[in-house]
Amino acid sequence: MLSLKVSGMTCGGCINAVTRAVQVADPQAKVQADLASQIVNLETILSAAEASQLITDAGFPVAS
Repeated sequence: MLSLKVSGMTCGGCINAVTRAVQVADPQAKVQADLASQIVNLETILSAAEASQLITDAGFPVAS
């Protein structure tokens, strides 16, 4: 499981956007996001770098 610190998520729509961004490359990915901590937990075949890039491209910067 990957845990990423993702900035800018403020609502359920943001979580949906992050989920869609990851699931474009891995349709079976499971995404759990916590708005309060800004942490996204992923169960995916993607590497951390791949997932981070997809989420960043969707408009939500990932902290390194």
